[in-house]
Amino acid sequence: MSQYRVLFAKQILGVPFTVGTVEIARARDPDRAVRAAALRFARHHGVEDWRERADVAELDAGAARAS
Repeated sequence: MSQYRVLFAKQILGVPFTVGTVEIARARDPDRAVRAAALRFARHHGVEDWRERADVAELDAGAARAS
């Protein structure tokens, strides 16, 4: 299992601005980490879908670590 950091960004005129990050301590693979982070981000902001607050969700390339 690995640790991941997922960045959520809002794009304004094509430029991404980070609006939040979520740390996932354990996930089997990067796809599951993004899905878990999206759920946590939505709950934290009190919305049904994370896309109400952000346009992009992507893994922080330097943050994935194997444990």
